[in-house]
Amino acid sequence: MDLIQYKCPNCGGPLKFDPKSGMHTCEYCRSRFTEKEVEEKTNIQKQAGDSAGPASATSDASLEDSKVYTCPSCGATIVTDATTAATFCYYCHNPVVLSGRLSGEDKPDYVVPFKISREKALEIFEKWIERKKYVPKEFYSKKQIEKFTGVYFPYLLYTCNVAGRLEADGTKTRVYNEGSFECTEKSVYHVVRDGSMEVAHVLRNALKKANATLADGVLPFEFDGDDIKPFNMSYLSGFFAEKKDINSDELQGSMRQEVRDYAIEKLSSSVADYKDINVTEDNIDVSDEKWEYALMPVWTLTYNDNGRIYYFSVNGQTGKTIGELPVDKGKLLRTFLLIFIPVMLALLALFYFVF
Repeated sequence: MDLIQYKCPNCGGPLKFDPKSGMHTCEYCRSRFTEKEVEEKTNIQKQAGDSAGPASATSDASLEDSKVYTCPSCGATIVTDATTAATFCYYCHNPVVLSGRLSGEDKPDYVVPFKISREKALEIFEKWIERKKYVPKEFYSKKQIEKFTGVYFPYLLYTCNVAGRLEADGTKTRVYNEGSFECTEKSVYHVVRDGSMEVAHVLRNALKKANATLADGVLPFEFDGDDIKPFNMSYLSGFFAEKKDINSDELQGSMRQEVRDYAIEKLSSSVADYKDINVTEDNIDVSDEKWEYALMPVWTLTYNDNGRIYYFSVNGQTGKTIGELPVDKGKLLRTFLLIFIPVMLALLALFYFVF
C-alpha cells in the first residue's frame, strides 16, 4: 500500500487542495500550484508499508484490507477502516492519500473537487442552525465544530440509451345537442407511442456504511462545465475520502427496472388525453449501459447522542444542505412550561370568577 503526501517544491510543506481558488496550496509558504504543476513539479513522497511490513507487487487481498499504516512524515501509526482512501495523520496533521485503495478496479473515473470552502460551509451551517430552536448546544459547540469535515463520498454513475414503444386502447367522449336531445359520442382509438432518450450520469451511493439518507440527500451534483474532472489523487489531499464497496452488479437490476418504469411513465403520460386507457403492449429496450465511478465532495458534521448518530451535511459543490438534528428535551420542556403554566393559570382564574 502506497502512502502519498504531496509536498511543496518551494519549502517542502504539505499541499492541500483549496476549494476557493481551485489550486493546490502550501499552508507554510503560501505557494499555489495547478493540478498539472503538482504532477510535474512537486516531490510526491511515497512509503510502502503497514504494520506487517513493506508492501510489494505481490501483496494479497488481506494486505489491501489492512487498517494500519505508517505516516511517511513522522512515522506515527495511522489507523483506518477498509474503505478509507484519504485521511490525516493525527500526530503531525499532514494529509495522507492511501493510493493503493484507489488503484486498479477501485480507481475512480472522475472526481468533482470541492467548490465550497470550509469557511463557506460553516457559514451555511450557522445560518441553518439559527432557525432551529431546540438543538442541544453541544451540537454546535466549538469542540463539535472542529469536527466539521470535508469527505469525498463514492458514487456510481449510470448511463444508457432507452428506446420504448407503447400500444394502448383509449376512448374520447364528445357531448353535443341535437334538437331537444343531448347526445354522447364515444370513440375508441388504438394509440401507438414510440420514443427514445439518453439517461446520463444517474448517481447511486456506493458506500455501504454511509447513511443512505445523507448520501442521497445531498444530491444532485452538477456535471455541466468544468466541475467534473478526470480522477487525480491530488484533489484528495487535505480531505478525507472513502472508496466504494458496492459494485455495479449489485445495482444493475434495480437501476434497469427504474429506467424502464420511468420510460413507461413518460410514454403513458403522452396518452393522457384519452380515457379508459388499456395498455395492450409495452416494450422498453435498454442498451449501451455504462457504469462509471466518481468521488463527490461533502462537508459533514456528526453528533453522537447516547448511541444515536445525528448529522448535518453540505454538498461541497452546490451548497445544498441536509440534516437530522437532536432535540434538547430540557429546552423543549422549559418552552412547554412557559406556555402551559400561564395558560393554566388564566383558565383557573377565569373558572374561579365565572363559577
